[in-house]
Amino acid sequence: MLAHLCDSLRHMLGETRIASHPSALRWPLVRHIVMYWLPWPKGRIKGAGQLFLSPPGSWNGDLNAFEDLLLRFVGATTRTDWPEHPFFGPMSHRAWGRFAHRHFDHHLRQFGA
Repeated sequence: MLAHLCDSLRHMLGETRIASHPSALRWPLVRHIVMYWLPWPKGRIKGAGQLFLSPPGSWNGDLNAFEDLLLRFVGATTRTDWPEHPFFGPMSHRAWGRFAHRHFDHHLRQFGA
């Protein structure tokens, strides 16, 4: 799970590229409703394959990488050139932050954290 979250953060920071997919989630109103109001369905959404490329390493190594990437993302408040989300489309730092919150919370709840 940590390796997957690290892959997600690398994409959010623009270190990896992921192909865009046509989706109604790209529409601003639909994106807002999904990101802020609707519960995320469990086990129904398949993420982009490029977010599952890094093999898990040691727990401490993966946790350190996650913390480093997360701090870099949080600290990038002046950046304006954020990559597109493969399904949600163009997003700001704030929108990426909301997505990260929902995404990370989803996976942490899977493991009882």
